[in-house]
Amino acid sequence: MQIVLIGAGSAQFGLGTLGDIFSSQLLAGSTITLVDINERALGVVQKSADAYIAEHAIPFVVTSTTDRRRALRGADVVVISIEVGNRFELWDEDWTMPQQYGIRQVYGENGGAGGLFHALRITPPIVEICDDIAELAPDAWVFNYSNPMTAITTTVLRKYPTMKFVGMCHEIASLERYLPSILGTPFSNLQLQSGGLNHFSVLLKAYYRDSGKDAYPDILAKAPAFFEKEPGYSDIWAYSNAHDKEFETEGSTWRVLPDGVVSKKAWADRTLFKKILEVYKLLPITVDSHFGEYLSWAWEVADHKGIKDFYTYYRSRLSRALTFKIEKKRHERLVHILEGIIENSGYEESALNILNDNLIADLPSSIAVEVPGRIYAKGIKGVPLNPYPKGMAALLRNYCGVYDLTAEAVLTRKKEYVIQALLANPVVDRITGIEELVDVMIERQERWLGYLR
Repeated sequence: MQIVLIGAGSAQFGLGTLGDIFSSQLLAGSTITLVDINERALGVVQKSADAYIAEHAIPFVVTSTTDRRRALRGADVVVISIEVGNRFELWDEDWTMPQQYGIRQVYGENGGAGGLFHALRITPPIVEICDDIAELAPDAWVFNYSNPMTAITTTVLRKYPTMKFVGMCHEIASLERYLPSILGTPFSNLQLQSGGLNHFSVLLKAYYRDSGKDAYPDILAKAPAFFEKEPGYSDIWAYSNAHDKEFETEGSTWRVLPDGVVSKKAWADRTLFKKILEVYKLLPITVDSHFGEYLSWAWEVADHKGIKDFYTYYRSRLSRALTFKIEKKRHERLVHILEGIIENSGYEESALNILNDNLIADLPSSIAVEVPGRIYAKGIKGVPLNPYPKGMAALLRNYCGVYDLTAEAVLTRKKEYVIQALLANPVVDRITGIEELVDVMIERQERWLGYLR
């Protein structure tokens, strides 16, 4: 395969993805082209790749370039993981400026007003990448790791409905961390099905493979006691701050390193999570910060301290001089999917972001949804999740109009759609000041939002 990694100057993405690819015998002989606008960072990843290939004598070729169009010509696979501008400075504006105008959002990344501005910044560059792909590699598979996932995927597939564009998110991995401990059984013994919108998704079905028994009653009975004992991000940040170390994982649960003790705060970072479990009888696959971005009442019940501590911890962690290296093992699901394409296997991948097209009948077909999908050489066949739980479907439906208007704002460059997207947003409960907020954000982020003037 000819594989192109866009955003590969990020050592975490570039080196991590190379390690994934190098772990596959089916991908042996592939050429991987690294692309980034940062030539210096790109050179660091290229040097690491060259050294690893030479040391291990593996049958791969890695090249790099800042010329995206040259890299894309004839590509079989394109993987996108980009951000624009100073990530955290812009994130702070996305989060705090809407709050200044009275919008009670619990986070500022993917949903709510902050998520809208994030989407309006990052989606146009990804659409431009897809413009080049449509011209130079129209049959390529395109895998996107950038957020806001649903907004990006919806917009790209609205412009290019036949493009093999797939949104990839690893939030589903939380089930593998939690469920074995909750249920006292190996993850391999569980047959699961989840779905919804990205970062707004729930576990729908759970069965024990050995007995065929429904595992959901056990989850509802045992999950509260399990999460009462789980350290949350407040605990992680307190521990990291005190000891300048991070938590280590053991099996599927967090444990404290030997030289420190962390208090266990009940339902840390999961007070909204707990409410969903109680009221809807469904297990979210992510925590309050993500889930709460889509709900008008999240502000009332979310764990604000846990969310803020997570953000502080996350920002601090990424700002440290972390050393990344190529490790020949699977970090993400991408390589499993590529192998499924090569073998035309039809295996079921647990969470993919693709166009709805009646996969969740209660939601508009023109919006991207997160569902399982079967992998074939010619495309992905999404697994229908019908009937979908009515209560959760109603919450998802409340947000679909925002994604529809976000896509239209990007593709038509009309500011009126931005204002309308905010007024349709469940998190926004006011109209006063909304137009001014949009103008202020365009002014502050002119480089990326100026196209909306």
